[in-house]
Amino acid sequence: MAAAAAEAARGHPLLRGGERRERYTHGLGAAQMEALRAICGAFIPSLPEAAAALAEADDEGRGGGDKDLERFYLASAADAAVPDEVAELMVNRCAWEAVALVTVVLWLLATRAGTLALCGAAACVASSAAGGWLPSVRRFADLPPERREAALRRWSSARWLFPLKITFTVIKIICHFVFYTKLDEKSRNPSWKAIGYAAPAAAAAAVEQRRPASPSRRPLEDGVVETRRMDDNALLRSLVEKGLAVKTGTAAHHTVQCDAVVVGSGCGGGVAAAVLASKGYKVVVVEKGDYFATEDYTSLEGPSMERLYEKGGVFGTSNVTTILFTGATVGGGSAVNWSACIRTPAEIREEWSREHGLPVFASTAYAQAMDAVCDRIRVTGGCEEEGFQNRVLRRGCDALGMRADAVPRNSSEGHFCGSCNLGCPTGDKKGTDTTWLVDAVERGAVILTGCKAEHFILERNAGGRGGRSKRCVGLMATCTSSGITKKLRIEAKVSISACGALMTPPLLRNSGLKNRHIGRNLHLHPVSMAWGYFPDSTAELPGKCYEGGIITSMHRVTDRTIIETPALGPGAFSAVVPWESGRDMKERMRRYARTAHAFALVRDRGAGAVDGEGRVRFSPSRDDAEELRAGLRRALRILVAAGAAEVGTHRSDGLRLRCKGVRDADVEAFLDEVTIEKGPMYPGSDKWAIFCSAHQMGSCRMGASPRDGAVDGAGESWEAEGLYVCDGSLLPTAVGVNPMITIQSIAYCLSNGIADTLSY
Repeated sequence: MAAAAAEAARGHPLLRGGERRERYTHGLGAAQMEALRAICGAFIPSLPEAAAALAEADDEGRGGGDKDLERFYLASAADAAVPDEVAELMVNRCAWEAVALVTVVLWLLATRAGTLALCGAAACVASSAAGGWLPSVRRFADLPPERREAALRRWSSARWLFPLKITFTVIKIICHFVFYTKLDEKSRNPSWKAIGYAAPAAAAAAVEQRRPASPSRRPLEDGVVETRRMDDNALLRSLVEKGLAVKTGTAAHHTVQCDAVVVGSGCGGGVAAAVLASKGYKVVVVEKGDYFATEDYTSLEGPSMERLYEKGGVFGTSNVTTILFTGATVGGGSAVNWSACIRTPAEIREEWSREHGLPVFASTAYAQAMDAVCDRIRVTGGCEEEGFQNRVLRRGCDALGMRADAVPRNSSEGHFCGSCNLGCPTGDKKGTDTTWLVDAVERGAVILTGCKAEHFILERNAGGRGGRSKRCVGLMATCTSSGITKKLRIEAKVSISACGALMTPPLLRNSGLKNRHIGRNLHLHPVSMAWGYFPDSTAELPGKCYEGGIITSMHRVTDRTIIETPALGPGAFSAVVPWESGRDMKERMRRYARTAHAFALVRDRGAGAVDGEGRVRFSPSRDDAEELRAGLRRALRILVAAGAAEVGTHRSDGLRLRCKGVRDADVEAFLDEVTIEKGPMYPGSDKWAIFCSAHQMGSCRMGASPRDGAVDGAGESWEAEGLYVCDGSLLPTAVGVNPMITIQSIAYCLSNGIADTLSY
């Protein structure tokens, strides 16, 4: 059985340890890679003295003997394939500006003169010459370990040399993520035991269930066409078998005919597909990601992030302020989100209706849509047992006499899964892949996976409805399979973009639309995190940070700011916490399992922009930064009140407070030091932090006129008749809470309206 499970693991993309890259194509030269390897080794160094101390303690009977811990201290990120993986992810996932800066820095570090310029005195090492000792300038890779580490600290706090801060940030994040997620042939990471982490039991069970001898039928089997493994003939045969009209010819494309084509299968696209299919229309859903059913999810962070998230989770804004998390699989964000199901607040609905001229949000139909959505995805209001982080949040609020609200979830009240962000391995969480898309498939919808939308097909539309000068007649798409040689022309009566606030704007721009709001007004719900360490002796708060429901409690700070808890596997944890030294970072990781995080999330008023596919700009406004600071200070108070031994933020200088014997005045003095600074791209600051965002909204917002938004109150483009948007990009502003229910509810309303237009 074990051998069969191992064989299954090697064959499955969410299990294979070396799946991420079969060959490296980063293009960095040998000298640059030598410098990069040295940087990785400085970030995560081998610490033989710490390992020796453990061995000595064991020999003397003083509680050593932890061989896993000894190996952990001896391990270095300069070893094995970690630097190559870092280079590959950096070159292929980061904004080109950041890649260019890092590449130049690596080139300079491969020379003595460049190392002297970038590292200063750290590049000068004493050497014997002519009977005396003279300073000798060395390349970065030839410096002693302590000099490399000193250089990294200097780069992190370089107030004006932002290329060095960018280099520090990019390599630090990717290096740590790779080191703590890379798997061996047994689908394990060598560091996990030492840091107190074990992949959830569901992952091991999933391996056993995935044996070839016991195949299971997946919920979308009857409607999904997985193009990645097909050639032209297999694709056409499958489309015909699914009831689609297909035309072939000598053109450079195959033609498919349907009533409605939907790009994206997440919260918006899944609902739209189900509603339209329920009215008897033939629907084609185009999804560039792959389809994974419940039994495919493994809770293994590295491989799962690679296949389930846009850019494998290594997705940052081009101005290096924010890390973005967005789903890229069947089910979209609903397959990987944290289950929070919060209805659109009444005051937000009223604001959107009154101030933005969008009566749909204040309508009875919208209220009924929220009811229908919550019923279909089985939202429950309670939680039988909370995990460690949410207990910390609730305990701290109770101690301060503040309110902590229960968060409804699209799962049962007994759902205790802490890895739903990697696809729920129990199947208890109800994303669109197990609800709305199942409904759509049962009514004849077809889902094309591994199929990327290129542009909508627009024609002239003289005298079109509402003065629209163009008419949309379908979509051009490309299958990612090397065996499929032709594009797909999907002709449809209506076309819907539902690929999210980061991908819908580039798709509309590529289609020739010009409305000035496309790609603008982007809101991200920026998040800033606080952490608290709770030793194992804190008996009132048992458990580990990665166990239990991800969000089951919430505290509201102001009408714009809330505090919740995140999902942070070892890779994500190590990527976002501050680095002060290699030794300090390994000590932080030893405390991983008992470090609770709480984040402040703000309803941002400042707006970013989507400049193209994979290119996003965002900086919080001064007002948003003040809201974040107030939220972060409140989160720290909560962690202190909950009994943390130490608390801190993610600011680059490692701001922290040891809480034993601390007085109220000491806490207040510490909180006064808390600041919110923009990311490393901005000169003048030596204390900065990276924000995170899992909610993207507003980049093709609805408006009462073309001057106010990219689409009208029915979700239809102001420029092209028959072209609609049904995703988070059409929200007029940030909603201020987890947006899943809001996106599904507006998609429900709009798609019912779209169905009515098809019946004319």
